[in-house]
Amino acid sequence: MRAVLSLGSNLGDRLAYLKSVVDSLGSAVVAVSSVYETAPWGVEDQPDFLNAVCIVDDPARDEWAWLRAGQELERRAGRVRELRWGPRTLDVDVVTVDGVRSDDPELLLPHPGTPERASVLIPWLEIDPDAVLPGHGPIAELLRARPDSDRASVNRLYPFPR
Repeated sequence: MRAVLSLGSNLGDRLAYLKSVVDSLGSAVVAVSSVYETAPWGVEDQPDFLNAVCIVDDPARDEWAWLRAGQELERRAGRVRELRWGPRTLDVDVVTVDGVRSDDPELLLPHPGTPERASVLIPWLEIDPDAVLPGHGPIAELLRARPDSDRASVNRLYPFPR
């Protein structure tokens, strides 16, 4: 199944953690956005994040397989969950999976925070300008609805290194 994954890191070698996801997913990766630096969201007293979005596709993986893959990559990166929205070595969120809606508390789809997160909308728009967030509309419109300060807090650094 095709999915959109949001990647973030604000501890340690942030770029290496993002690259570890793309490298591990290998041929399933369809597209990867540029790398963006983003002010923290939720808990603001922490280092800035590096963020990227990737589109992946693997007919052997459903939404649960994408979730478990992301969790395993976070585990390998030494992610510790101490504080909600706190600092982390790696965060891999399943944003959407084509044709799937989920109200399961472990896997809410589409990811509930997406409409408010320029750190997801901007990189996603870069690699899929016609993308639509199910139940919310085109991501270009969602991004336009965000305050200027949200958009300004997301700065493109460079193309994703391969």
